[in-house]
Amino acid sequence: MVNHRGSSLMKNVSTTKPIYRKQSPRTIALYILLLFALSIIIFVFNAANIEQEQFNPISVQISDEELWDPPSSRGLRPCVHPSRRYKGSKGSGRYLTVNCNGGLNQMRTGISDMVAVAHIMNATLVIPKLDKQSFWQDSSAFSDIFDELHFITTLQKDVRIVKELPKELEHVPRARKHFTSWSSMGYYREMTQLWNEYQVIHVVKSDSRLANNDLPLDIQRLRCRAMYHALRFSPPIEILGKELVDRLRTQSRKYIALHLRYEKDMLAFTGCTSGLTDAESEELRIMRENTKHWKVKDINPTEQRKGGFCPLTPKEVGIFLRAIGYPPSTLIYVASGEIYGGDARLSELKSYFPNLVFKEKLATKEELNAFAKHATQSAALDYIVSLESDVFVPSYSGNMARAIEGHRRFLGHRKTISPDRKGLVKLFNELERGNIKTSSFSELVWQMHKNRKGAPRKRKGPSPGAKGKDRFRTEESFYENPYHEVSSDPHLSGYNVLNPDGRCPGYEHEQWPSCFYLIDPKF
Repeated sequence: MVNHRGSSLMKNVSTTKPIYRKQSPRTIALYILLLFALSIIIFVFNAANIEQEQFNPISVQISDEELWDPPSSRGLRPCVHPSRRYKGSKGSGRYLTVNCNGGLNQMRTGISDMVAVAHIMNATLVIPKLDKQSFWQDSSAFSDIFDELHFITTLQKDVRIVKELPKELEHVPRARKHFTSWSSMGYYREMTQLWNEYQVIHVVKSDSRLANNDLPLDIQRLRCRAMYHALRFSPPIEILGKELVDRLRTQSRKYIALHLRYEKDMLAFTGCTSGLTDAESEELRIMRENTKHWKVKDINPTEQRKGGFCPLTPKEVGIFLRAIGYPPSTLIYVASGEIYGGDARLSELKSYFPNLVFKEKLATKEELNAFAKHATQSAALDYIVSLESDVFVPSYSGNMARAIEGHRRFLGHRKTISPDRKGLVKLFNELERGNIKTSSFSELVWQMHKNRKGAPRKRKGPSPGAKGKDRFRTEESFYENPYHEVSSDPHLSGYNVLNPDGRCPGYEHEQWPSCFYLIDPKF
């Protein structure tokens, strides 16, 4: 028996037609508009969530004090007074002429070393000639960059300094010397034998001519007097530099100075190509190949980055500073030359910190005209603004970064955050692969840098296993950290009071070869 009830029902259903109400074009348009608006709201909401996850660390709660306050000086104060046994050099008719090499900070450290060398060799120092043949092709003279009279008078009790070689000595035979890098007191005492034959010694290169460590206290403090007291910038540079600082202070109570070392020559020299196009990488390779005084030509960019030898990219700097805890509203002064890739690459940093400022924005064209064709003088403006900043962050440990870090230490251990590039590369790679969450990334970055903020520490010695010249090359520069070296003993008595003559306590102790003294022994 077949049940026809179901088939009858299906028949009825199949013959029933749905009734659609015809919508007006106006209603349809309204629906589309509402749907579009809803899509935008969802997109903005999701984007906000992504940005919250990307930029705002959840697990790291950072106070303003932790972000901006300098580290504890641990009872240390700067001290450059000579010992009672110290005697200045009179020069006695023997002259040292010097050709400086490199950029601004390479020349600054070289000049400071030459002051010490002139003292050791009992020579009169002729105002050094600055490098005009380097990459920057700057024609500036000493007096264009530094306050020449201040330099001479500040060091008059240490070394006799003259502006020019006496005319009667201009054409006499000279000993032309390439002094050995990182040389000791003993080496320069041996060099005094040259005075038996010559009245003038010409020094061809000035950088890294004096050892970082194992030098007498008086020589180390003379280097500090030269570097931090005598080498004041020329009045036009000092005036505009301080004016730029004042203008930054009117925009924000506090600011970061970022030394963004991402110029074409730096990337070509280091062989770093992360984030660059094939065409850009090839352009850098050709530049490196054609630059004769760059000895290393074949560089593996992956290994360079992995080893921490590459400057952070603008994007990596942005991620790093956000992970440390600085908000997007932070005012950042960018001290740099021309960024490779221009505005497109700089926009990667600007997406994290839109409040970027350059000296070209702070100063008028008229104010900068005097420095327009002088890269070294322009770099001096960046130096002043960076030195006076609340926080200094270098993207690469080059000559300027090291010089400013050391100067900030000398002025009271002002906050300097030195990125651990090797450690950061590992974290960046893990973050990109999705192996760690943003909140965990921020916590790891914070922990990695809690002891890299400019607090007092002993100067680092050579890398383990380093021999020969590599031993000196891998030491921490004296001018990066003018505190005493690892081998010296800071635990001496009598460091808690000033001597009656106003000199810093313990200044006569050779065991304290430092430009600091300990004001409170409990540290």
